[in-house]
Amino acid sequence: MRRTLALLTVAGTSMVALAFLIPLGLIVREIAHGRAMAEAERQASALVPVLAITVDPDRLTHALLSTGAENRIAVHLPDGGTAGTVRAPAGTVAAASRLTRAVTAEMDAGYLLLRPVALDGGRTVVIEIFIPSADLTRGVASSWAVLSGVAAVLVAGSLLVGDRLGVRVVRSAQRLGRAASALGAGDLSVRIEPEGPPELVAAGEAFNSMADRVTQLLAAEREMAADLSHRLRTPLTALRLSLEHLGPEAEQSRSALSRLETEVDQIIAAARQPSRAPELVHCDAAEVLRERLAFWSAFAEDQRRPWELIGASAPARVPVAAGELGAVVDALLGNVFRHTPEGTAFTVTLHQGPGTVGLLIADAGPGIGDPEAALRRGTSGAGSTGLGLDIARRLAESSGGTLRIDTSSLGGARVQLWFRTDQHDRPPRTARRLVGGRWARRNATR
Repeated sequence: MRRTLALLTVAGTSMVALAFLIPLGLIVREIAHGRAMAEAERQASALVPVLAITVDPDRLTHALLSTGAENRIAVHLPDGGTAGTVRAPAGTVAAASRLTRAVTAEMDAGYLLLRPVALDGGRTVVIEIFIPSADLTRGVASSWAVLSGVAAVLVAGSLLVGDRLGVRVVRSAQRLGRAASALGAGDLSVRIEPEGPPELVAAGEAFNSMADRVTQLLAAEREMAADLSHRLRTPLTALRLSLEHLGPEAEQSRSALSRLETEVDQIIAAARQPSRAPELVHCDAAEVLRERLAFWSAFAEDQRRPWELIGASAPARVPVAAGELGAVVDALLGNVFRHTPEGTAFTVTLHQGPGTVGLLIADAGPGIGDPEAALRRGTSGAGSTGLGLDIARRLAESSGGTLRIDTSSLGGARVQLWFRTDQHDRPPRTARRLVGGRWARRNATR
């Protein structure tokens, strides 16, 4: 933008300068031409009193020298004689003698001024003055050089002023852009001091108002999430008291309840923390799968569900937090347990490819009739919240990956969750991060 403003300034000033300099240059040339012709007229006029007294060639020679024209002046006498240096052809002189005014004739090296002078007795004398081309353009080159220098100074000055103004505008726009990027990255404390043109000042003030409003809305959202999560404590406490009376056979239920209470505590803690720009994290997807399958295997055994974990023996590093990946695995496996009959088999496969890691959860249930509708947030055809698949999709997209639903080899649905691991090959982009059960913004590379 700064370069564009500078070019516009140079173009505008150059056109204005040319609009004035070209006519001035032509006027200077005409003035020099007129000055040379006027000087020749003056020299011719100086001889008129002498010719009124005498036409003797010897005396006229001394008079010609006194004019300062030296070898550029001549006099054509009535008897055909001449005095001085003659350059004009006889025919031209004869034609000029029949006129009553001075005439000029162009030559290769300049111009000839022929002025007829009428004497007594009907006689006519013609004064010839040669004007070299150098006299016609004397001072023109230097004048044009001065005018060009003035034009160059004007253009340079306008360029300097335009550049300073452009720097002011560009600096304000860049500051506003950096602030917007910082706000998009999660820094809610960023504000700017509006400066520059009125339009950018208004944009800066609007940005500050927007940032204040976003901060207020997020604070209200955090408080609401904390309050709603805190309300779960009462029924969870009552449920724990009920399970305490069931004895050892309810140990698995108590373990699940403890995990649920831990998750609720994390949601409350995350909601109470002020927003800040999160950092990039990684985790071992194989380790997360082994840990979560150890939890879900107990429920699979109770419901007599055959299951298999494939490809999780080697580490698989993915650019998401372990807690987020674990929450997504729980959501996807929870869908299997919730929407398929007891005894339905399922498999969990971890696939590692060049630049990608895939998590495939397949079951032998009835499948998903409308995969596109299932991926829409809040849409469910089985009576649930419809958020599980959407959360999984957003987690995959935060790494530049994707989520796909198709038919598994077991006959049911297969959810493919793909993560990109070649983060250094992708430009920065804004992604979303699940913190304590809620989504927040973060910087990621694509």
